[in-house]
Amino acid sequence: MANIKEVAARAGVSTTTVSHVINETRFVAEETRERVFSAMRDLNYAPSLVARSLKVKETNSIGMLVTTSSNPFFAEVVRGVERYCFEQGYNLMLGNTEGQAETALSYLKMMLRKRVDGLLIMCSEGQQEVFNQLDWLKSLPVVVMDWGMESKEVDLIADNSHRGGYLATRHLLALGHTDIGCITGPHSRAPANQRLAGFEQAMQEAGLTVNPGWIQEGDFDCASGFSAMERLLALPARPSALFVCNDMMAMGVISAAHRAGLQIPRDLSLVGYDNVALAQYMSPPLTTINQPKEELGRLAVTRLLARINGEQIDNRMITVDPDLVIRDSCAPLSPSTDPQQH
Repeated sequence: MANIKEVAARAGVSTTTVSHVINETRFVAEETRERVFSAMRDLNYAPSLVARSLKVKETNSIGMLVTTSSNPFFAEVVRGVERYCFEQGYNLMLGNTEGQAETALSYLKMMLRKRVDGLLIMCSEGQQEVFNQLDWLKSLPVVVMDWGMESKEVDLIADNSHRGGYLATRHLLALGHTDIGCITGPHSRAPANQRLAGFEQAMQEAGLTVNPGWIQEGDFDCASGFSAMERLLALPARPSALFVCNDMMAMGVISAAHRAGLQIPRDLSLVGYDNVALAQYMSPPLTTINQPKEELGRLAVTRLLARINGEQIDNRMITVDPDLVIRDSCAPLSPSTDPQQH
């Protein structure tokens, strides 16, 4: 293991400067900070973990980085994580990254200084900078949730988003719909792309061509769902059914449809994704793809504790299969829902 003097020599700075960068006790120019971090990565130097290698389960605490989001999906998963941590006698240290890589790194350093026994990451923006830091966190067990990325150094708990998109679209096809659109999440997000791929596969298997104008990108929040629906309503012909890649966007879609005088499901059938607690109270109650949020949280903590306890596990990836929850937002195709009639 390298020491602080070697890091200082490699970065061309004093040991005091390295200490200030690590502990954030004084302003250090960005270029210098980057040189220090680069030297730490090159030398695999992790100051907060030096003492940690001498202990096992001393703090009984787990760190969790989560993206602040208007999507209650995250809150519901965190609740499952908290409950299971408590049952296992562990404290949970929670940090909201607010989608900012810099905030995520700051929390990461704080959690390492507190010497957490392991780390859960559920940052939906896929912040590569955080993963880059994991290069020098190799002795710390890390489990990543809902990120859609694979890494040799961490465990990944993910829902089978492709399967979910496929199930949603098959349900609409079974109701007789052929003019089906999709409101996706951000194309920068792997789960969003996988859900879209599931939609496209179901359409292809049914021998249907996807209308490119009926694929609209959203941002996994209500406002972007509302905007995407407004763009669809402005087209000469609209779809008779929509697969919306999360429930919060579906809420925005319902609002825009109502404002335009459309009734769901009479004029438009709708399938969401996530099955957040709110979904059953929407008007109408939303048919959606259920992600087992409690199970996601429990699996993540179980896997992390296994890593903390030094258990040998070969498989780095656990996939949780989604299922369809049928409520009242879909109806069989009828002449009034056929967009060609409008």
